[in-house]
Amino acid sequence: MSTRRFIFVIAALLLAVAARGRVVTGDERVELWKPLLQGQRVALLGNHTSLAGEVHFLDLMLQQGIDVTVIFSPEHGFRGSADAGEHVASSVDAATGIPIASLYDGRRPYPATADMQRFDVLAIDLQDVGTRFYTYYITMLNMMRACADEHKPVVLLDRPNPNGMYIDGPILDMSLKSGVGALPIPIVHGMTLGELAQMICGEGWLENQRRLDLTVVPCSGYDHSTRYALPVPPSPNLPTMKAVYLYPSMCYFEGTVASLGRGTDRPFCIYGHPAIDGDYSFTPRSLPGAKKPPLLGIQCHGRDLSATTDASIIDNRINLQYIIDAYRAYHGSEPFFTKFFDLLIGRADVRPMIEAGKSAAEIKATWAADVKRFRSLRAKYLLYLDAFTLP
Repeated sequence: MSTRRFIFVIAALLLAVAARGRVVTGDERVELWKPLLQGQRVALLGNHTSLAGEVHFLDLMLQQGIDVTVIFSPEHGFRGSADAGEHVASSVDAATGIPIASLYDGRRPYPATADMQRFDVLAIDLQDVGTRFYTYYITMLNMMRACADEHKPVVLLDRPNPNGMYIDGPILDMSLKSGVGALPIPIVHGMTLGELAQMICGEGWLENQRRLDLTVVPCSGYDHSTRYALPVPPSPNLPTMKAVYLYPSMCYFEGTVASLGRGTDRPFCIYGHPAIDGDYSFTPRSLPGAKKPPLLGIQCHGRDLSATTDASIIDNRINLQYIIDAYRAYHGSEPFFTKFFDLLIGRADVRPMIEAGKSAAEIKATWAADVKRFRSLRAKYLLYLDAFTLP
């Protein structure tokens, strides 16, 4: 490398580091999104995570004179307080009087025709956590399809992916498509919602030859090596960054008879069951965001992962050892796994491998080709420096 080239590379890296002093989310970049929304009737797909610094994006748009005519809300509702899977009725935002159309009311995941007629352009501002089974991207996908059908543009205000440092897990077997898996992507895809939305359009995943007018307002000061701390919990049972980092490895307990700590102060950081041998005990109770948790009021035994360092969690990526250990320590009379496990993991052969005694490393090796293939596919849709390209 020439001296001149070396100096240029070092300067570029120093500038990148300096720019990363603070991540600026897409919704904070008023100068970029205001011209796209001004003078039109605007719908917002958002919730409690739609924060532009200290201000909610809805309030910021109203302050900027944007005519917001309807709000669409995902799982957990616009205020983010509903339980996982809890149906949320449509309502009216008490602070602004703007109608809220719930996309998680148990009737249908698509917006009603009448609500689609309320707006000219859709703004999306949601904090995702970067996994295939987290439902916010599925709600985004459904709204993108609806907007494509009605020829309505979409402006997506991008946010960092707190698990955007890596890719891991099998690509979804689309015969197992469900409410916790809608696209042929790995469990941890390593993309922001803006990047994923571009991939959805570019790969034809809108289906039926739909075309969408999509604009992504990117973050600044962010790349895929950034350790981004979420300003608010993205949902009630991911209250800490520890839970967010463990989520890709712990969510599979939802497809078992065990508890993963819903109804405690450590959801997704502990697991247990009355018939599991373990050195840690807890009793799930009814709490806001977990009104009727699994094994409510029953003492469980298992393991507490709270002391695991964030760095080791991230380095291990998806860690199947937790679910394997729990399965081997279980001595209950009913089957440990439920059918929901296959939907979460995205393949029907992982559960039999665990039952047959395969190691975590052996199972992960079966999806190594998926990770490699997806990494190549996603490259053309990235908006931010990829962690895999960093020195």
